[in-house]
Amino acid sequence: MEQNKFDPLQFIGFLLISVILMFWFYDNQSNMIENQQDIAVEDVLDQVNDNSINLNTYEENSNELNFDENFDENFVEEVITLENDNILFEISTDGADINKLLLKKFINYNDEPLFLVNNNKSVFSYNIPNGRNSIINTGDLIYTAEIIRDKSIIKLTAEIDDKRSLELTYSLEEDSSIIDFDLKLNDFNNSLNSDGVELIWKRDSFRNSKSIDYENRYTALSYGFEDEKDSYLSVAGTKNKNINNVNWISFREHFFSSILILDNQSNDVEISSEDLASNETLNNIYTKRFSANVPLELASNNTLSYSMYFGPTDYELLKDYNLNLENSVPIGWGIFGWLNRFVFFPLFSFLTNYFSYGIAIIIMTIIVKIAISPLTYKSYLSQIKMKILKPELQVINEKFKDDPMKKQQETMNLYTKSGANPMSGCLPALLQMPLFFALFTFFPVAFSLRQKSFLWADDLSSYDSILELGFYIPLYGDHVSLFPILASIAIFFYTKMTTGDQMMSASQTGGVNMKLIMYMMPLMMLFFFNNYASGLSLYYFISNVLTIILMLIIKNFIIDDNKILTEIEENKKKPVKVGGFRARLQKALEEAEKQKKSRGK
Repeated sequence: MEQNKFDPLQFIGFLLISVILMFWFYDNQSNMIENQQDIAVEDVLDQVNDNSINLNTYEENSNELNFDENFDENFVEEVITLENDNILFEISTDGADINKLLLKKFINYNDEPLFLVNNNKSVFSYNIPNGRNSIINTGDLIYTAEIIRDKSIIKLTAEIDDKRSLELTYSLEEDSSIIDFDLKLNDFNNSLNSDGVELIWKRDSFRNSKSIDYENRYTALSYGFEDEKDSYLSVAGTKNKNINNVNWISFREHFFSSILILDNQSNDVEISSEDLASNETLNNIYTKRFSANVPLELASNNTLSYSMYFGPTDYELLKDYNLNLENSVPIGWGIFGWLNRFVFFPLFSFLTNYFSYGIAIIIMTIIVKIAISPLTYKSYLSQIKMKILKPELQVINEKFKDDPMKKQQETMNLYTKSGANPMSGCLPALLQMPLFFALFTFFPVAFSLRQKSFLWADDLSSYDSILELGFYIPLYGDHVSLFPILASIAIFFYTKMTTGDQMMSASQTGGVNMKLIMYMMPLMMLFFFNNYASGLSLYYFISNVLTIILMLIIKNFIIDDNKILTEIEENKKKPVKVGGFRARLQKALEEAEKQKKSRGK
């Protein structure tokens, strides 16, 4: 039996979709693991002390980075710890530096403790106005520590002079991933020359995944403003920005985030992001360098309070806080975000309650395919009609090859009489695009996939390498992932099925080489998805296999070619009622033909 094929208009649409995909892939470079780590905190700290990393790459001359401290000769540094089942937070009495911030339930791709801060040149201090042209930076001070509640509430106090002092209080509740920060200035009324202080927050973000390039695409500084709006800095290069009405600021390391949560909106906030992944001198340890200078307004009693979240970039978990923090997860804009928010996240969460994560992906793919099966049927029906009309279209093309206007007019007449519509094949494909793009954004940010295995893939949130090449291929990588290969093979057979064994030449399709397209799409899949989440490649593999099966069922058991041919012949005998866009188009072609004849006289 002759195989079916798209008409040229369908393939032009296919090409446009390909261009959109290519742009999407590169522009979106621009939202718990089962085996929790059982290493005792003391053992973790011993390991960190033996293998600590110090990054000395900041090249700034600010007080925040180059401290010039005059220590009391009797001062002895203490390291105070806040700790619960989720977080271990260490802060020093020397400058109130955050020495370590460990997420206790997680490990990185090397099965090592997962730190957000670990002597990686983190800066967290305040600039306090102190008279004319003078600033006190809290990082330059030494503190005494008071443990108010063991491992839950601590207070650091620094004496400025005989009268003035400041207090920093940190609180961590049981089972929480949020730390409360409080600042109190004592007897500063006569020396403050403004109503606020400035928070200086800077940090280099650790690499935590196998592919630093893939992780870096989803590592970004994002922020919320004007209550429910959100945005982010570009993930590429170095970016700086001033923003107003800020509610929260997130330093997102793909699957883990540090989020500053403000009680009151802040204005004139300076944020910056610098790409470190391409810096060879850093040995692929870091992805981004984030910075935020945040003006904070003091209350009437010279105090201020805010909170910070330290934990997984998990959409469902962040949503539970009811602070709009889930907006820091890049689930897509417009209808794509809507589909993820109200369809795919709830559906996938439900499925994973009963099935393994790999099986849940397969079942979700089946559900999606069943939901769009009417569109698949419409598209395939259009292909059959266009195949039946192809001989007549070839006659028209040959008869009016020197008169494009007349050829177009006769082609439209044929479509009208037969009841065929070439756009009916493209429209179902376009209607499926929101689902495609929504799932393209869903899988890279689905935290629940992190370190979940399926078949040979040890982590569905990362690539499924079956062979390390030992060398790097541009755009492809230094390994071979199997799921993208399987997805590419499935796409190849699907494209071959739909194009048929008659490959139209470039001249027949207005410069579009259909045979080239048949090989281009699988090749795009092979290269673009080699470093992507294997869960995404698994979805596309299963999706295309199901599409092939569905089309075979429709072709062999549902659609009767002879019946459709009879229907088309009957349509040709009926009086033609032309309306809408087609009528206007046909009238425009007729007018153009008349004008052409008039000019020829």
